[in-house]
Amino acid sequence: MSATDVLVYAGGSSKPFGELTLDEVRSRASELRDSASAGGPTARVLPVAMAWAELARFMETEHAEHVADLDEQAIAERAERLWIIPPGGSLL
Repeated sequence: MSATDVLVYAGGSSKPFGELTLDEVRSRASELRDSASAGGPTARVLPVAMAWAELARFMETEHAEHVADLDEQAIAERAERLWIIPPGGSLL
């Protein structure tokens, strides 16, 4: 399974990562950043929030409307930092 096929919660529902729009990626970054600012255990989410914000900036520079518009290698390089693919490749 490709990272673009992994279901991600965005905009009130789950959808394939590759179908996320730039606005949804920005929103996800903001949501995670706000969660991390609460402190405590949620502070661990900050690197993930930063990775989502970096993805949004990359999409802007590449003029990508959807994640799937990006190069597959670029997506794969970011998948673990975004928690699309679990670190190490598996939750098991």
